[in-house]
Amino acid sequence: MDMDTEALRWFLLVADGMTVTEVAQVHRVSQPGVSRALARLEAEVGTPLLHRTGRLLRPTYAGTVFRSHVDTMMRGLDDGLAAVNELVDPRTGTVSVAFQLSLGTWLVPDMIEGFRQEYPRVRFRLEQSHDALGSSLVAGGRIDLEFTSRRPRNPAVRWERLFAQPLFLAVPRRHRLAGRSEVSLREVADEDFVMLRPSWELRALSDELCTEAGFEPRVTFEVDDLPVVHGFVAVGLGVAIVPASEGEPQPKGRAAARLIRLSDRGASRDVGVAWSRERRLLPSADLFRRHVLAARGADPGA
Repeated sequence: MDMDTEALRWFLLVADGMTVTEVAQVHRVSQPGVSRALARLEAEVGTPLLHRTGRLLRPTYAGTVFRSHVDTMMRGLDDGLAAVNELVDPRTGTVSVAFQLSLGTWLVPDMIEGFRQEYPRVRFRLEQSHDALGSSLVAGGRIDLEFTSRRPRNPAVRWERLFAQPLFLAVPRRHRLAGRSEVSLREVADEDFVMLRPSWELRALSDELCTEAGFEPRVTFEVDDLPVVHGFVAVGLGVAIVPASEGEPQPKGRAAARLIRLSDRGASRDVGVAWSRERRLLPSADLFRRHVLAARGADPGA
């Protein structure tokens, strides 16, 4: 059965009280054309759907039953067409973006704000990602772009470096080094450390930096996210290696940790953006990808 969607729309209008003439005028088709389409629809269904009452065609009992299902189907079709139109039109599409929490307070909002100056009707669906080694949300196709410091191991995922983000030593406000602007890890070799769990890439980098500095860190607390690291340091439970941006304001409040730039060689992490090699980005998502790469001096054609 291959029903004409226009015939279904005309059937709904007639069933709601419009005359065939009015339907023809609204849709700019001939009156006989509407009548023939309705007749074909009844032939395909296999029973009369409309009967004449004076000047009007009214639904039969079968037509009334059929109408409720057609109405639901056509509303779903219209919603689907509208959704696809939003996705395909770069000016009205929806971009799904994942990001590590530490990048969600500055990098992601800055990128979206700059992009929406040119494309204000594009919408964003945001999701937090984690730094666990080897994982990537874009591989499954549910996420368009992911801001991450992790280089995905999955060959189906493309990752482009945006910039190097320096690493800092987080210390309590009253720590002996709190007044310094720069410090080496060797100077805190005997102190307690608060670190992320071993599955995080920042933890692997932190361990490598400590090894290069000539010591194995004494990890007294392992936690699951950077804000928790900051909180534990702030109350004096240890020091930590954390990412931040040059010129980024110091955390505020009496319970905030103090950030000191690490002078150790390699004390930075690369931050990039990832997307799937196997799934073509829809136009709105690809426009945002190009905006991100261009904003950070990378090749937008990558």
